[in-house]
Amino acid sequence: MVNQNTIAKDIGFTHEDFAALLDKYDYHFSPGDTVAGTVFSLEPRGALIDIGAKTAAYIPIQEMSINRVDSPEEVLQSNETREFFILTDENEDGQLTLSIRRIEYMRAWERVRQLQAEDATVRSQVFATNRGGALVRIEGLRGFIPGSHISTRTAKEDLVGQELPLKFLEVDEDRNRLVLSHRRALVERKMNRLEVGEVVVGTVRGIKPYGAFIDIGGVSGLLHISEISHDHIDTPHSVFNVNDEVKVMIIDLDAERGRISLSTKQLEPEPGDMVKNRQLVYDKAEEMAAKFREQMMAAQQGQQPEAAQPTPNTEAAEATETTEVTEAAEATETTEVTEAAEATETTEVTEATEATETTEVTEATEATETTEVTEATATTEATETTETTEELASAQE
Repeated sequence: MVNQNTIAKDIGFTHEDFAALLDKYDYHFSPGDTVAGTVFSLEPRGALIDIGAKTAAYIPIQEMSINRVDSPEEVLQSNETREFFILTDENEDGQLTLSIRRIEYMRAWERVRQLQAEDATVRSQVFATNRGGALVRIEGLRGFIPGSHISTRTAKEDLVGQELPLKFLEVDEDRNRLVLSHRRALVERKMNRLEVGEVVVGTVRGIKPYGAFIDIGGVSGLLHISEISHDHIDTPHSVFNVNDEVKVMIIDLDAERGRISLSTKQLEPEPGDMVKNRQLVYDKAEEMAAKFREQMMAAQQGQQPEAAQPTPNTEAAEATETTEVTEAAEATETTEVTEAAEATETTEVTEATEATETTEVTEATEATETTEVTEATATTEATETTETTEELASAQE
């Protein structure tokens, strides 16, 4: 029979030796690492995860998903193995804090950047509105639609619950800014059926010092003050009233910016007719638009337009001929002026709305994201405070 004391003596391996060996081969875990872990205990407000450290790591409930979670069982199952993000270093008990939400968050931004690069149209449901615009979720991230980029006659507060087609305006993970446009999505769809040089009927929906906004089939186009008439106009209010029905010609389609530039100036049979005899302009709109298209095609082909036939009114003919030569340049110039004007309008509206809304979106997102970083030294109670903030924001859904 073998003596046990002899075995112990031959091995020469104590508990201290075993602990030292564990320390020698212990993995070093750092915040920011992604590791595999196995769920071995679900708790009411979190779960314990075995990642190979000396002490089980902990994941609080609000770090289990980018979306709201009411119970750990909605996301995790016992003995399940999956990826976890190390959110904080070890606390005084040697326990690490983990996150699934952070992994989903990083992947969501990656996906959103890819969608923006593809110029994709996405659909999302409005879950809240405020004075600046509307809030939606894209890939789990909160997005903001400025009021100037919402193209609908529905009252803003009635948009909650409605699904809207959207285009990306800004995707900035560093600043937690995800800004979208409903208008641009509609304009792009509408643009597929519109052409430069086409005459459309619209309704005046708004008048600004720099021009009038015309609703053409659910999307808004700008009739800049310089494109109303060849005659000088002090203010668009002197020519139009809100809700007036007008005939306009499309002179520029900018799908990237979601802008449609319009003109009645190019439809005038004689300079100043838009002020003196608007009905004549509307009656001859198709005829004048056809001439505009011919000139545009000739310019594209590098040819000179055919000489205008003599008319009884020589001055009008000369004015028309001069206009024909410069129309292409004016169309481009108008686009530049239009963009500057709309940029000013968007800035005026967006600076007020986005300053508020960016704060709200950023506070909703950054408050959570910043908390994720500060949770390195925070207690579970502080973490639950963050969850309360998310729940208040999500209560509007």
